Amino acid sequence: MTDDILWAVGRSSGVVALLLLTVSLWLGIVARSGRPLPGLPRFSVTLVHRNVSLLAVVFLVLHIGTLLLDSYAKLTLTDVLVPFLGVRQPFWLGLGTVAVDLLIAVTITALLRRRLGLRVFKAVHWLSYVMWPVAVAHTVGDGTDGTATWMLLLAGACVLFVLAAVFWRLSAGFIESARARRGESS
Repeated sequence: MTDDILWAVGRSSGVVALLLLTVSLWLGIVARSGRPLPGLPRFSVTLVHRNVSLLAVVFLVLHIGTLLLDSYAKLTLTDVLVPFLGVRQPFWLGLGTVAVDLLIAVTITALLRRRLGLRVFKAVHWLSYVMWPVAVAHTVGDGTDGTATWMLLLAGACVLFVLAAVFWRLSAGFIESARARRGESS
């Protein structure tokens, strides 16, 4: 019974972590625009982005922790920390490990932003654009329900959600924060 609960919590927390990472990435893209979201002042977008990001980390720790304790998953610390050495589906599990390693780097630099400086923070934060698709690939390739219709639809919706923000950011309508603060137009 305990293994069934661990397995269910491990699976569901992985899905929730993916959703939160998607929202976090989307909010990060939107926050760079310097424009508020409807109903939220500009500074609130950044605050919500940080809180959603930390919540994603919590669910990711729950995902990994429960799968480490689950006798069915048979995950080891090596699987979690060193990519592509897993016994079961080493490539897909390795992608999850790479995503975790990148997320650790992004999280540490975000927490130490004031000590490391803005340049280091921004340089490492760009890893989010690598980490997120790697996490999506891990979800589809290694997740128990990864190829289930509902999961493919959910992953597809996450991809569309982020792509829409990226296309918007690359569009002529995107306003960089500094220009928005000065009231300049593009």
